[in-house]
Amino acid sequence: MSGSSYSLAVPLAHGTPPLRAVFKQSPLDFQVEECLPFEPTGQGEHYLLQIRKRGLNTQDVVRKIARCARLSERWVSFAGLKDKQAVTTQWFSVQLPIKSSTDWAALNSADIDVVQAIRHDRKLRRGAVASNRFDITLRDVVGDAEALIARLQQITAQGVPNYYGPQRFGRNAQNLSQAESLFAGTINPSRFERGMYLSAARAWLFNQVLAHRVAHHTWNHPLPGDVFWLQGTKRFFSNEAITDVIQQRLAALDIHPTGPLWGQGELPTQHQARAMEVALMNNFSGLAKGLEAFGLQQDRRPLRVVPLNLHHSSDESMQLLRLQFELPAGAYATGVLRELAVIDAVMPETASEDS
Repeated sequence: MSGSSYSLAVPLAHGTPPLRAVFKQSPLDFQVEECLPFEPTGQGEHYLLQIRKRGLNTQDVVRKIARCARLSERWVSFAGLKDKQAVTTQWFSVQLPIKSSTDWAALNSADIDVVQAIRHDRKLRRGAVASNRFDITLRDVVGDAEALIARLQQITAQGVPNYYGPQRFGRNAQNLSQAESLFAGTINPSRFERGMYLSAARAWLFNQVLAHRVAHHTWNHPLPGDVFWLQGTKRFFSNEAITDVIQQRLAALDIHPTGPLWGQGELPTQHQARAMEVALMNNFSGLAKGLEAFGLQQDRRPLRVVPLNLHHSSDESMQLLRLQFELPAGAYATGVLRELAVIDAVMPETASEDS
C-alpha cells in the first residue's frame, strides 16, 4: 500500500457536531502546556529546560539547545513531541557536569522563550508527561449555542474516543507507507524515524479497533473478556464477566475499556473482545506481523478519554469560541474538537508532531 491507501477516517461517537469553525488561523489559536509528573530537584547533573516555542517542531528545538550547550544532540532529551503550528510549552533535559554552566538566555528568540532552567538529578525520559493543558481558539464559528452546551455536557459525562490524531501518521499517511518499507527491509531510517514509523503502524491498528467499537457503540461499554484501564493510572486489569460493579465503574468514569497496542506476546483479552481484536489484526496482518518482528510487546491503551476542567467562552455573536481543557499524556485535542465542530483547518498539519 501507499500512504494514501490507508484511510484515516474514523467514526464519531456523539453524532453530527453542533458547530462548524476555522481552526489554526494563527499558532496562537492552538496553545499547549506540558505538565510533568514530578517537581525538579534543583540539583544534579541534568538541566531541565521549560521552553515555549512557536513555529518549530521538537527536533528543531533539540538542535538549538545542543548548539547552545555545544553538545551532541544525543545529550538532549524531551518527554513528548508537540505540534509545529502552535504555541507549545514543553520540557527538555540536557546532561551537563555540575560545575559547568550555559547561558540558556542565549536561546531566546522570536520563536523560543526559555521559561525556566533548573537542575535535576536525572534525564527526562520519553513519555514522562502527566498531562497537557490546551487553550484553543475556534474562529468563524457557525452553529447553535444550546446544542454546543448539550454536546459539552455529553463529552464531560461520557468522554470521547481516544483516537490517535492524524498528525501521528504524517502528511498523506506517509508514515504508514514508510512503516511498510521498514518491514520489507527496503529502507534504513534513523533511530528517530524508525520509532516514528513503528509508532504510526501501531497507532493505526489501534484506531481500527476503536473505530470498530465506536461503530458498534461499545467504545464506552464493556464486551465479555474486556481489559479495563484504571482512570488516572497506567494500570489495567482483565474481567471476563460483565458485572453490575463493572457497569457502575464505567458509568462513573473510574475505568475504561482498552484496545491493543500491537506487538509480541499473548493478548490479555478473552472471549468476544479477543475474537474481535484477532479478526481485525488478521485483516491487517502486514503491519501486525511487522511490529512483532521488530520486537514490540503487547500493551494496552484506553478506548476513551475524559477531558478535565473543560471550559468554554465566546464573544457575543459566538463567532469566536475559546476552549480550555486538560488531557492525559498521549491523548489528542483533535479527539475533543472533532466531536464539537466540523473543522476547516487553514494551517498545514505537521508530519510527525503530536500531543
